[in-house]
Amino acid sequence: MSDPSQQSPDSQDVPKNTDTPEISSKILPVMREAIIMVQMVLFQRLQADIAGRYPEWSPERQRTLAGAVVNNLFGSEPTDPEVTLFGREHRQLVEEELRGLAVRLESLCPYLTDALRMKTICDNQEGFHSIPSLLMAQALGILHQDRALPMPSTFMLSVRSLAAESGLVKQFKAAPPPEE
Repeated sequence: MSDPSQQSPDSQDVPKNTDTPEISSKILPVMREAIIMVQMVLFQRLQADIAGRYPEWSPERQRTLAGAVVNNLFGSEPTDPEVTLFGREHRQLVEEELRGLAVRLESLCPYLTDALRMKTICDNQEGFHSIPSLLMAQALGILHQDRALPMPSTFMLSVRSLAAESGLVKQFKAAPPPEE
């Protein structure tokens, strides 16, 4: 066992966060892109679902509701001030949509689970506390607690496949085998 008096001043009193896996700072931006891709797929599918349930609404209003729901679920600030205003003025509607996500978009729940967990890890690495998004997703039945946390590369590949299926990115094409 090492003597604490022999440690450098920089290593004393620095708590180590052992609750969250360490992620390389080079991977964080790529992880964030994958999380945004899940948000985009959610937005796309939610907008289509809302359009089917509220055909009398304008496409703009349908998009605004979908944006408010996605931002609320992921705890992100909307870039469009109209979405912020809509979310405040129609809080009950946004909450109703959130409560229905687990049933109406059940096929996305595994991706949402992974994205929300990865977002929490990335946020933690950058000094932010975003556990409330996970707790809300759990309360809404969106978070699959029994789902294993994927490795970052597995998460990014699964999100890429989801985005390709949704038409947001091109499909991966396997490289041809090397010629002999």
